[in-house]
Amino acid sequence: MIRSAYLAAEGFERDLEEDLRRAGARLGAWHGRLALSPDTPVPAPWALDVWTDPREIPAPSVKAGADALRAIQRNWSHYPLLHHRRSALIADRLPPVKARPLVFPEPAPGAHLGAWTLLAPERMLASPTKASPFVNGEVRFAEDREGPPSRAYLKLWEALTRIGRHPQPGETCLDLGASPGGWTWALARLGARVTAVDKAPLDPAIAAMPGVSCRQESAFGLDPRQEVPVDWLFSDIICYPARLLALVQRWREAGAARNFVCTLKFQGETDHDTAAAFAAIPGAQVFHGFHNKHELTFALLA
Repeated sequence: MIRSAYLAAEGFERDLEEDLRRAGARLGAWHGRLALSPDTPVPAPWALDVWTDPREIPAPSVKAGADALRAIQRNWSHYPLLHHRRSALIADRLPPVKARPLVFPEPAPGAHLGAWTLLAPERMLASPTKASPFVNGEVRFAEDREGPPSRAYLKLWEALTRIGRHPQPGETCLDLGASPGGWTWALARLGARVTAVDKAPLDPAIAAMPGVSCRQESAFGLDPRQEVPVDWLFSDIICYPARLLALVQRWREAGAARNFVCTLKFQGETDHDTAAAFAAIPGAQVFHGFHNKHELTFALLA
């Protein structure tokens, strides 16, 4: 019996498999990027999506498969892998799910959404519930291709969308490792007051935005006990995760930041131990976003 299923981003199946091992969940089989487990759902940071109530359903015909899904609920997302023609015909008989790009800071979709796939020509796996409100966990945005100096802002947009909170106008933000300024750009556009910290200079257009100030120094050289407390601490610093963990702990112990959103960047092998240490912080969220590369996002809200 399949009691949970976890969808990995392409190329991160081994990391997801390690998540399951550490959580004590068995891996029964892989269905493409979908890890099938006979155990109930467990936390899995490297999963883009988790199917929380999967069940195998006979599909002796295209009509029977579609009817079985419609009898359970209206909205379904499709994970296509095998038997493409047959699965496409089933999908065509279901109500369409409009996966239009979000216009940030538009909230995540609120409509109930399930997921299904064909395991064999006449056998489906369908879960009426899943962790992500997005089709296959893929958070897509209406992108700005002119304002930001890089595409790094997309993973910040995704993080804020997933946690359901973002800086409000007038709130103070510290953006550590800010250069060239993608995250600073996104935060300033929200009306927040942003202090960008990096040894490298900020893009001049970003530095000139209203509410932005720059400190050209090392983020690790700041003493949080000597800093004015901020509403938000952001970090997209390129550093070993253990060093970032020590930085976050210093700022938390000093009470110098209320909310944290940071990127854990892995160099070489994934540092699962440090990722687990981040996840063990009370109230923490740790996840691999659709716009993350070999990295996880850590969020902690007051």
